[in-house]
Amino acid sequence: MTRPLSEDSWQYRQLNSKTPGLDCLSDALLALVSAGEPVVAGTADLQYSNGLSKFARMCPERFVQFGISEQNMVSAAAGMAAAGMKPYVATFASFLALLCCEQIRMDVAYSALPVRLIGHHAGISLGFYGTSHHATEDLAITRSIAGLTVVAPADGSQLASVIAASADYPEPVYMRIQRGRDPDVYESGTPFVFGKAIKHLNGSDLVIVACGSTVHPALLAARSLNAKGYSIGMIDMATVKPLDRDAVLDAAANARAVLTVEEHNVLGGLGSAVAEVLADEGLPVKLRRHGIYDQYSLIAPPTHLYAHYKLDAAGIEEIARQLAESGNRQPIVS
Repeated sequence: MTRPLSEDSWQYRQLNSKTPGLDCLSDALLALVSAGEPVVAGTADLQYSNGLSKFARMCPERFVQFGISEQNMVSAAAGMAAAGMKPYVATFASFLALLCCEQIRMDVAYSALPVRLIGHHAGISLGFYGTSHHATEDLAITRSIAGLTVVAPADGSQLASVIAASADYPEPVYMRIQRGRDPDVYESGTPFVFGKAIKHLNGSDLVIVACGSTVHPALLAARSLNAKGYSIGMIDMATVKPLDRDAVLDAAANARAVLTVEEHNVLGGLGSAVAEVLADEGLPVKLRRHGIYDQYSLIAPPTHLYAHYKLDAAGIEEIARQLAESGNRQPIVS
């Protein structure tokens, strides 16, 4: 029997905190349970960081605490999926994508099992925990694994929509999320379609393509520049794989330049995915990939890191303005 939490424990304070967190994860999974889905959830000793503590309280018979054993968690989830369950397992993105790469590849993706892998606190959002907890390679790793869908929701509402859409999705999915403190971009219940980008703004000078945590600041940057007389478009490429090629081609056909923005190494992530499409089609459009420029990020509070790497609204606006002004401001393709 589980002992009640002491009111002076950090777990109790976390559960009763008014600070926004990842309760949306539990709420979305509980909605699937209510709909009759055979959902099971698991985590690697991080239920108070990812919000699954609520699910554990409400559905203890469907929750598995794996302890600090991430590789075992992924393999066990594959076994659950093979037995007809719908497992959703969550841990820090740095541990899930890097430490569990072999298990994801062989036990989940190669076997084509509908496991939902949730890598939270992605990118540099655990800034002061150090390099071991930074996940700036996970998009590159996961999008290179055959048969694995890769999604980076922009906020809690979109995460809930992704989970709802995943109920009957046949392929394994890697979901890359942040700390649960992302500003709202979408209203609750906004539909989500795997592989379909979401266009927020049209623009002829430049189109910003972002995903995950960079969607909100990219929107702010684009709107600020548009108010100053520029023509800046903005696309949320929430599904990093399979990439919405048509959205990329449309942006390239109607704007002079494309800027990708991601809280990730510029090598192998969203920027590389967009570059591959443009190169495959031989399109004469200028591209800049903005993110972490092939280095191990510094150790500091996340807000300081976002400002340092120009991944906040002010930084993205600066990068976008420079790119928009780097030539004549006319679309290459009419």
